[in-house]
Amino acid sequence: MYRTHTCGALRNEHIDTAVTLSGWVQRSRDLGGMTFVDLRDRYGITQLVFNMETDAKLCETARKLGREFVIQIEGTVIERSSKNKNIPTGDIEIEVSKLSILNEAKTPPFTIEDETDGGDELRMQYRYLDLRRNPVQEKLRLRNKVSLETRKYLDGQDFMDVETPVLIKSTPEGARDFVVPSRMNPNEFYALPQSPQTFKQLLMVSGMDRYYQIVKCFRDEDLRADRQPEFTQIDCEMAFVEQEDVLQTFEGLIQHLFREVRGVELDAQFPRMTYAEAMEKYGSDKPDIRFGMEFNDLTEKAQGNGFVVFDSVDAVLAINAEGCAGYSRKQLDALTNWVKRPQIGARGLVYVKYNDDGTSKSSVDKFYSEEERKAWLDQCGAKPGDLLLLLCGELDKTRKQLNELRLHLGTELGLRDPKIFKPLWVLDFPLLEWDEESKRYHAMHHPFTSPKPEDFALIDTEPGKVRANAYDLAMNGVELGGGSIRIHDKALQSRMFDLLGFTKEEAEAQFGFLMNAFEYGAPPHGGLAFGLDRLVATMGGSESIRDYIAFPKNNSGRDTMIDAPAPIDAEQRKELGL
Repeated sequence: MYRTHTCGALRNEHIDTAVTLSGWVQRSRDLGGMTFVDLRDRYGITQLVFNMETDAKLCETARKLGREFVIQIEGTVIERSSKNKNIPTGDIEIEVSKLSILNEAKTPPFTIEDETDGGDELRMQYRYLDLRRNPVQEKLRLRNKVSLETRKYLDGQDFMDVETPVLIKSTPEGARDFVVPSRMNPNEFYALPQSPQTFKQLLMVSGMDRYYQIVKCFRDEDLRADRQPEFTQIDCEMAFVEQEDVLQTFEGLIQHLFREVRGVELDAQFPRMTYAEAMEKYGSDKPDIRFGMEFNDLTEKAQGNGFVVFDSVDAVLAINAEGCAGYSRKQLDALTNWVKRPQIGARGLVYVKYNDDGTSKSSVDKFYSEEERKAWLDQCGAKPGDLLLLLCGELDKTRKQLNELRLHLGTELGLRDPKIFKPLWVLDFPLLEWDEESKRYHAMHHPFTSPKPEDFALIDTEPGKVRANAYDLAMNGVELGGGSIRIHDKALQSRMFDLLGFTKEEAEAQFGFLMNAFEYGAPPHGGLAFGLDRLVATMGGSESIRDYIAFPKNNSGRDTMIDAPAPIDAEQRKELGL
């Protein structure tokens, strides 16, 4: 038996108990007559004590233990004279009577402590060592708990866990596919699924009624903090439902997860906002509503005064930074330089300070009178001590830029508390978006999203104005998940493919199996998929999903630990016809 207890289990009630522990050496302290060793496993840390007076040979062996040596000890639990209130086992220690070195260890390339000296790339290269650190294990414990509670909730709602294929057919919509050559079918390829979309719809046709799967998905796209080439979805579908049924069901899931995992009670009913309203107020389809700073359109009031920067653009938009009139010239210059970065792309930044005496001061005083500036302040609901920040340009582009500035200020002013969680349903997305490069419409979500019934008449005349029966759940500026009521009628699905520029032959080749299934009695159905990685990261108060994935890829899509992707040998290439 390697152990009778874990390194986080022993307490005062175990004093005088003979125990066996195994684990890794966290650190060792030689105090001459006494040597103290912290022994660590996944469950915690226990202090070991070796006494030169009682067993000199054993103490000498203990002095030679290096960091991360794997050892086994036998001994007796005793009361610790100098207690450590920072760890659960801090009232006791083990008086060691026997020590076995199970495996020696090289000195690790970084310290395996809560606060490590290893950089990101080094820790990713030695991820198996990084995973020994408690902060990393805590994140994976959170992920495990979320997965477990998700299964409990969905099982309680009569959802059935059904696996779908990983080797499927490549489709032209969405992100780029990862493709896999088939040895048994030369010059043909599988694709790894971007989602189980068509399969979960087929499960509804099959009569499964309520399906879910915690499933791996794959997208060959450029990476950032909240993207990985392989990611995990909580994928769900329901038959005989309308939008409200779906929203209520998955609102319940998120409430359950926050209650059981974080001990947080979310609102009894999540607020809702249309896509059009979200873009108008926040310039984002996943707005962070933990703080205000809603957009104000000053175009009408700002144009016509000879300020060519404003007069030559489509839109002049402003946000009100409450209590920030005291910003110095240096701070305002820093904000200006921030929005002019290539990632943001603004031409510049105009400010208006609302002074405590009721007057205003701006960077465009030359063009606008005190009365005109006061009209801006009034429209934005500003009070003395506030600061208006204005951007201008093409409407959609300016909204996106002002959204970035709003989030930047929210962070700078401490308004984005990671311990506060504000969910928001965003509804009524456009069904289609026009792509200038390809000169055709693309599905904003995917080709199987149904249009709003009241917009059916616009499909033939003004397809760009058709709203989708689609919904996203945002929280703290992050899109946690989204879904839609699907098309279940073959004729409407064919019309959708026409709008997206598919020929009849292309639609049949790509999606004929689904269209054929619709001819055998497809029920009305809809669903939703949450990004498990994003959900867990948001619950943990982090922006990066990499921290919550055991073996993530870096920003180039590489696994530096196993050095993948990598070339394959000539024989493999020959077998695959490459």
